[in-house]
Formats: sequence, C-alpha cells, structure tokens
Amino acid sequence: MLSRRDFLKLVSSLSLSFLSGCLLRVENPSVIPVMTATPIPPASGQPYLTIARGNNPATITRAAIDALGGMSKFVQAGNDVIIKPNICNSYNPPEYASTTNPDVVAELVRMCLEAGAKRVRVMDQGFSGTQAEAYKRSGIKDAVEKAGGQMEIMPSAKYVKVDFPATSRDLQSQHIYQDILKADVLINVPIAKHHGSAQVTLAMKNLMGVILNRNNIHLALNQRIADLSTVIKPTLNVIDAYRVLTSHGPTGGSLDYVMMGNAVIASHDPVATDGYATQLFFKMKPQDIGYIKIGAEMGLGRYDFDQLNVKEVSS
Repeated sequence: MLSRRDFLKLVSSLSLSFLSGCLLRVENPSVIPVMTATPIPPASGQPYLTIARGNNPATITRAAIDALGGMSKFVQAGNDVIIKPNICNSYNPPEYASTTNPDVVAELVRMCLEAGAKRVRVMDQGFSGTQAEAYKRSGIKDAVEKAGGQMEIMPSAKYVKVDFPATSRDLQSQHIYQDILKADVLINVPIAKHHGSAQVTLAMKNLMGVILNRNNIHLALNQRIADLSTVIKPTLNVIDAYRVLTSHGPTGGSLDYVMMGNAVIASHDPVATDGYATQLFFKMKPQDIGYIKIGAEMGLGRYDFDQLNVKEVSS
C-alpha cells in the first residue's frame, strides 16, 4: 500500500503530466477529440428547415425552433450546451447588424435551460478588440446572463490540434477550441451579413470563430470553410436575420448598410440554412457562393429546396 506521501507524489506527477500535455497539444502532434455534438436531422414528417417571421426577435426564434420539433429535440436533460454566435468586433452595437442579435441568443439560452440543459455557455473569438469588450458592446453578455447562461472567454491554451478526416479536401489539421468538440450540444447562431471576400457570412463561415490561425483559412477560403464542417458539426444552426448587413461586411459601420429581415432560419443542415438565407436576403443562388456550393458537393448538406420540407411560420 502506498504511503500518504508517496500517494501525493504520484498524484502530483500525474497532474503535471496531464497539464503539460494539455498545454503542449497546440504544438505537439495532432489528436482528434471525441465528438459528441452531432446534427439531429428531422424525424419523418418534420420540417427540414424552418423560417419564422415577425417583429420580435425572441418570439420568432422560439417559433422557428418549435416548428422544427422544439428545443427538447436537440437538448436533453443534463446536457452541456454551447451556443456560438457571431461576436466578431468590439465597436458596433447590435443595431449595426455585425454581431448576432442579443435577443435571439438569449431566447436560445432560455429554451435550452427549459429543456433541462445542465449549463449553457456562449462564446466567440472575434478579430477586433478583446472578447470581453466585444461581449459587452454587442449586448449579448447582459442578455445571456439575464437569461441564465454563462459567457466564456476562450483562452488560447484551450485550443487543440485536430487531424481532419479524409473527406476534407484541403485542410489537414486545424487548432480548434476543445470545449466546442466536447460539448453535448453545439448551437451555431450567425447573423446574416455580407462579406467582402466570401460574399456572405452565415452558418458555415461562423465556425471560423472557434479556430486559431484564421489567416490560414483565407489561403483557400471557400474550400477551407467547407472543410471545417467535416469536423465541427453543430447540432443545430439558427441564422439571425432579424437585421441583415447587406454591404461593407463583415463589420459594416453604418445603419445605411442594414436591412430589416425580420426572420430567423433554423435547420440541422448548415448548407441548407446558408443557401436559403443567400437566396432570400442577398438575391443570389446558393451555388453562386463558393463554400455553399462546395459544401453541397461534399455531401455536407443540401439546397435543393424543392425536394425538402421547408416550413414558414409567422409569429
């Protein structure tokens, strides 16, 4: 039997080894964390995609999810849930439509907690200002905390290097925030907006907010955006189109660039949500957007809407 002193030495040694491994994963050979969050497709007779319209962002968010079968379809009692909005900058308040509407995010938090989630965390890694500044400026921090959720700062030490599967055409590995990969449920909540390089930024592109070295993605932007979806597979995608940034994206900066869309789009399929939002709010065909077209070709989703059960509701 180990003495108390030997036992403490053993525990200390194991703890140091574990912490060292965690901190060095970013530079050491790749590991593929266990994926627990997965898309949940519709049951027979349920809509494949929903769009809810109305004048209240919280109300139409709930209506879109209810039309898909309700949040309890996606969140089970005791689940650890992460909601990933777009909080890309620290200088625009929500009315400028460069960050996800705080009422949309807060309503999703409430619905997850109502479904029995153990905890609901909200996070994003922006490219302008600090995360704390962006969380506050966007209005999302206050809204989420009032709804019972938690805002999480994403430290660089918690990113792990992940090998991509053979289905990825170009990306071989990427550093991804490890809690995104460990969560029971991942809800992806972009705002619909114009983008100078990709034309539009929606659900698939929103995943860039959970990786390091985003400049690497821009080397082959459309293909690598699609490749991210071979590893990061949200349980549910919810596009905030209550306000839509129609030009000068991704940050905008003038109310002249903002259009009222008064809608929320939801589906387990990010290709479908992105394609539907593209044709509805940007007046382009899904196949005109490189990463959406590639995503469909890779089997990551569909935009043949005439063959899909699309349900529109008003609230």
